[in-house]
Amino acid sequence: MKNRKKSMAGVFAALHFILMISSVSGICAKMAGLQTTTKGFVLWYGLELVIMGIYAVLWQQILKRLPLTTAYANRPVSLIWAMIWGSLFFRERITWIQLLGAGVICAGIWLVVTQHE
Repeated sequence: MKNRKKSMAGVFAALHFILMISSVSGICAKMAGLQTTTKGFVLWYGLELVIMGIYAVLWQQILKRLPLTTAYANRPVSLIWAMIWGSLFFRERITWIQLLGAGVICAGIWLVVTQHE
């Protein structure tokens, strides 16, 4: 039982790492939109496509190891990552409403994940 919990913790850690990778594509998309040259746009947009390709392959690996409902219930974590990236890279302000939303997302994920134990 202890090994199973440890194994599932590793799968969840991998899931959240993959979701973080997916959210990085949003940085590339915004950077592509800010470019004033075609070369800059193509570079950032190409990087976004590469990241999404890597994400797609890794997501399929996660779906082999987790129930679909559990995996999809964790996807809103990408919104939290987007909020963090926006703040770090684009100096966007994080509001109390956004923090409240992040808390609701975390609570929802916790409810879905603990239901399957």
